[in-house]
Amino acid sequence: MERYEIDELVKELTLEEKTGMIHGQGIFHTGGVKRLDIPPLWMSDGPMGVRRELEDDNWNPKGTTDDFVSYLPSNTALACTWSRSQAERMGRVLGAEARGRGKDVILAPGINIIRSPLCGRNFEYMSEDPYLTAQLAVPLIKGIQENDTAACVKHFAVNNQETNRLSVSVKVSERALREIYLPGFEAAVKEGKSKTIMGAYNKLRGDFCCHNRYLLWDILRNEWKFDGVVISDWGGVHDTSEAALGGLDIEMSVTSNFDDYYMADLLYKKVLAEEVAEEIIDEKIRHILNLMNSLSMLGDKRKTRSPGVYNAPAHREAILSCAEEAVVLLKNEEKRLPLVLAGKKRLAVIGENADALHGAGGGSAGIKALYEISPLMGLTMEAGGNIEVVYEPGAGDDGVKRAAVLAAECEDVIVFCGLNHEYDVEGQDRKDMKLPAGQEELISAVLNVNDHAVIAVLAGSPVDLEAFADRAKAIVYTSYNGMEGGRALARVLLGKVNPSGKLPFTLPKRLEDCPAHKLGEFPGSETVVYGEGVFVGYRYFESEDVKVRYCFGHGLSYTEYVYEDLRVEKASYGFLVRADVKNCGNRAGFETVQVYVRAAGKNVKRPVMELKGFNKIALEPGERKTLDFYLAEKAFSYYNEELKCFTVPDDEYEICMGSSVSDIRLRQWVEVKECVLETEKYDME
Repeated sequence: MERYEIDELVKELTLEEKTGMIHGQGIFHTGGVKRLDIPPLWMSDGPMGVRRELEDDNWNPKGTTDDFVSYLPSNTALACTWSRSQAERMGRVLGAEARGRGKDVILAPGINIIRSPLCGRNFEYMSEDPYLTAQLAVPLIKGIQENDTAACVKHFAVNNQETNRLSVSVKVSERALREIYLPGFEAAVKEGKSKTIMGAYNKLRGDFCCHNRYLLWDILRNEWKFDGVVISDWGGVHDTSEAALGGLDIEMSVTSNFDDYYMADLLYKKVLAEEVAEEIIDEKIRHILNLMNSLSMLGDKRKTRSPGVYNAPAHREAILSCAEEAVVLLKNEEKRLPLVLAGKKRLAVIGENADALHGAGGGSAGIKALYEISPLMGLTMEAGGNIEVVYEPGAGDDGVKRAAVLAAECEDVIVFCGLNHEYDVEGQDRKDMKLPAGQEELISAVLNVNDHAVIAVLAGSPVDLEAFADRAKAIVYTSYNGMEGGRALARVLLGKVNPSGKLPFTLPKRLEDCPAHKLGEFPGSETVVYGEGVFVGYRYFESEDVKVRYCFGHGLSYTEYVYEDLRVEKASYGFLVRADVKNCGNRAGFETVQVYVRAAGKNVKRPVMELKGFNKIALEPGERKTLDFYLAEKAFSYYNEELKCFTVPDDEYEICMGSSVSDIRLRQWVEVKECVLETEKYDME
């Protein structure tokens, strides 16, 4: 359908029909117009798979058996892969499953910055770093949208806590907003071409994000040239005129009084009273019809629309591959891992998280998984029938005693600890970073009798590892890793897969060390002040030399990689950075080579290190590869609040290449001349 045809279609619609298209007329769909053959828009959560089917006018499950779906790794797990190709692959799976279930819009991905370890929805997000977030969000979105399904990137913007989530107002500097909290969304719009965006519940500087003119008009529409559909979070609208005039296209909510929504009958009456111009409504309808047209939902294009598919065997293999790359080896003294089970009779598996299933939990991210392999099942499957896998949950005093006895009897012991979706959950933040439910006591009791016990941490957020991190010889970390997560973890522990995951956030020693808690506020009260500014996550820890347990980008392998021969050449509008990486061990593996830029900070206070490039490469034993990175001028820039644009200060910059932010192998200083980057400027009002 051509643009002129859409314009003609808008003219044929009555005002009542138009208002019916811009608000929910079911919990997860808008209204259609039968007489003009315009269908409703069907939407669904979420980031880890397509949500179970609900009744149309309430939140009760339908209870049928046709809505079991593939359970994908969480966004945090995906971020642990540091793999653009895995992100795109997971996007294709999610988009195909959504389309296969008859959905037009999948409410994913979530890309808010992990500002504090305590945010209940951290597991739905990706990283504390805006560059890593953007680099993974773009291929994920592209993958989703290959299947005539629209991605809905959320939550726009500065949605970094669950406490007071429906009303809290974020006070953040423009520099921090532009450098930390918006780059992922900007990349999602400009590079990922996301067809829809979801507004956030919270306020930015006193105005609700779902009708915040600065966010939705000045930045999203005017500056980034977004021409897609803006959808509210469910219940995120609070005023009819502000929503209509503030840039929102579709209002969704949590109640069944659909005609009473702010952009339903109330808006209809305001248009009749000429308080809101009908042309404002027409623009929203054009956005919606253009979206439908791009998804082959209108006219003859429906015949060619992708049918999608869900629960395909190929999806399960893709999920396993991603899950394997998402396992992070944090520590491996004395080469405790991989475990060698040949000739052994028993393997002790301890801890409730070994036998826990997580797919259904977490709030709106929860799904009805076709199946989910727990770590206990994965280990039993992969270990085979020649060894007895003995399980002890270790709950309560008696359970701890039984676990200690079992650990003393077995040479190989794995203790599973971490969080579940009572803690990693929408609607509430954690109280602290501690492992709940007596897990520290359990781990201590096991290590007291078997200091070779391996610790496996499963959590969607940073947790406090101080009670055992120095004592344990081997520690692995994984987030909620999808339907094949237990199998993937077992394959890493048993050496069938060489671990290649890297931390997408810092694991600090103490909560009090975290910048949001030390320099800013969390969770605040009616207002939360982001006093740490741009010094979020490793930017703060590295700049202030705060010792952490495991740094951003950290992750070990069963082999060793050598970095050699850094070459930096001046190129057009930036630098070409080149180096060689060699696998000098006897196992094939993946290494994620990370490039950071360090500014001398002669005139402007800058973080000591900022991620500006990475590449994950496969290397056979003895193989050497040359990697090329192009660092454009933007890599050396900061947001100048006076000029209201990104500028590059005249300064010296160190280009750093390594295996993590604290494991830099190669360095070289360069000089960069001052310049102002080409960008439109907008006033803060």
